[in-house]
Amino acid sequence: MLAQPPAWFILLAFIAAIGPLVIIHELGHYWVARMFRVGADQFSMGFGREIAGWTDKRGTRWRVGWLPLGGYVKFVGDTDPTSLEHGNAQPSTAKGESFQSRPPWQRFLIILAGPVANFLLAIAIFATFFAILGMPRTSSEVTAIMPGGPAATAGIRIGDRITSIDNRDTSTFESVTQVVAMRPGTPVAINFVRDGSQRTVRVSLASVIEKDRFGQEFRIGRLGIYGSKREFVDISPIAAIGAGTDSTLRLIVATYDGIRQLVSGKRDLKELGGPLRMAQMAGQQASLGLIDFVSMLAFFSINLGFINLLPIPVLDGGHLVLTSIEAIRRKPVSERAMEWAFRGGLAFLLALMLVATFNDLGAFGLWDRVGRLIG
Repeated sequence: MLAQPPAWFILLAFIAAIGPLVIIHELGHYWVARMFRVGADQFSMGFGREIAGWTDKRGTRWRVGWLPLGGYVKFVGDTDPTSLEHGNAQPSTAKGESFQSRPPWQRFLIILAGPVANFLLAIAIFATFFAILGMPRTSSEVTAIMPGGPAATAGIRIGDRITSIDNRDTSTFESVTQVVAMRPGTPVAINFVRDGSQRTVRVSLASVIEKDRFGQEFRIGRLGIYGSKREFVDISPIAAIGAGTDSTLRLIVATYDGIRQLVSGKRDLKELGGPLRMAQMAGQQASLGLIDFVSMLAFFSINLGFINLLPIPVLDGGHLVLTSIEAIRRKPVSERAMEWAFRGGLAFLLALMLVATFNDLGAFGLWDRVGRLIG
């Protein structure tokens, strides 16, 4: 078991991970806004007091804040730096048109560009790895079965090729492992090919607790099968982009599955992690080397993009919903409705953050130590 990295290393790794990902997100908003001639008053890399900066020829102030944990872009006419808020359309300036003066479809694309930028970054990371290191490839054919496991009980045999699990495509053994791991203790339908014919069985996946290299425990699903040895195949840069896109889409689906399970109660809310656990993960992966750290960046980038697409006011997804409603109604949502929507969204996110932070502190053993002190 590996030792946990020191606190200062975890902090630096977290800053090195989250800061650039949020800036990439905001650059997505910024570049699409420029395509539609929307002006920007500020682009901030980091929060808090400005420690360095410059003003470009378009009048945009590019500033560096003292707290390097993200950033924001403030468009012409915005009332606050986090915005993309609704309000009265502002006239054009030397910097460009105001955000609110643009038609709904343009504002929709500007908002959508942030999450898309995060997904494109993940695709670029995966594609680069595949082009340099080769494409990992394994068959979804079963090469061994754990006696007494769910697969053995369901009648799955050596030589069967798993094609899908719970309506999720499993063309490789990695995808089999990924889908199964996300469904501990869940009954699923497994489609497989035996002797050229398609078959289906219902299986209740096992639920097991596994420890990673740092001794942390995770609850995952287990089918009780083994696959062939992984091989790395050289592929062209174009094929690497396609493979990177496929890997990104699979992780997006896995993220959706995880959130759906939390909402439906299939997973305990205690499994919800927050910034502290993300910081710990960043430090751990950075301590393993550059490849592990960059791989984690792709995972974080996908999560950042996906979470921002959730239809919650304050997040990009909430703005997309409100902009779509405006396009359908052909008039903006009322200011009162907007105010209540954003208040509710902010309250929900704060509550979620409190729960996640509480879980993080529990995962670090704080509540056990407090209990021992009290007892």
